[in-house]
Amino acid sequence: MIRFLPDGIYLTFASGEPFRLLAWYGLILMSGAVAGAWLAAREVKRRGGDPDVVLDLMIYLLVGGVIGARLWHVFTPPPSSIEQGYTTAYYLTHWLDLINLRKGGLGIPGAVIGGAIALYFYTRKHKLSFAEWADISAPSLALGQAIGRWGNYVNQELYGAPTDLPWKLFIDPAHRVRGFENFEYFHPLFLYESLWNLANMFLLMWLSRRFADRLKPGDIILTYLVAYPIGRFLLDFLRLDAAQLGGLNANQTFMAVVALVAAAALVWRHRKPARVIPPS
Repeated sequence: MIRFLPDGIYLTFASGEPFRLLAWYGLILMSGAVAGAWLAAREVKRRGGDPDVVLDLMIYLLVGGVIGARLWHVFTPPPSSIEQGYTTAYYLTHWLDLINLRKGGLGIPGAVIGGAIALYFYTRKHKLSFAEWADISAPSLALGQAIGRWGNYVNQELYGAPTDLPWKLFIDPAHRVRGFENFEYFHPLFLYESLWNLANMFLLMWLSRRFADRLKPGDIILTYLVAYPIGRFLLDFLRLDAAQLGGLNANQTFMAVVALVAAAALVWRHRKPARVIPPS
């Protein structure tokens, strides 16, 4: 018998043992990747390129992104994972669990880093411009994140502090963070970040068209590296299960550094040259 449950589709055998055929979380992530690839192909076509390249590149980005996302989680596990025994030391001594995505989770910062590394090697191999393809990928990345965050909804994760706002999110007792077991409703952080990413996608697409004659290769991805980290930094103030590194919120610290560096790079790239006064 096939059953549809909140976390996936299960096949139940005569023995009564359920076997999960498909996890909604994985399906949602793949939907985000496909939507991102579709948007990237449209952008490549608009620029006069070959959209078929996107399908080839997508494999590289998915592999690099998943590896990076997993490693980010391994080295910055949130408190809830640590409570279950999934620490960095545990992963490094249990290699099978390190690659088992059901043991722990994934981290978006690592996915972006891993994807960027994969993009670098792909563009170098095929003699393409890394900056131009990073610009093409930026709106697609934002769209993929906007869709992918709904995977956190079905997993009942990525929620914030307790709230009574009209759009409050109910969390089952089994998924509540330690210390908040008696609260039922929380901020839907996954929704906030999804909307922020969707807004970023439209912003990046608008900028790439409105200021096409003034932008330099790499400006769009740098804008993404300013916009997304700002939103993530602010939203993490509401997060209950934030990874800690040296007593600091690991994600907030990383996002702050990335946003500042990217903003400085944008300003430096578009600085006006000093006016040279010819000798009299």
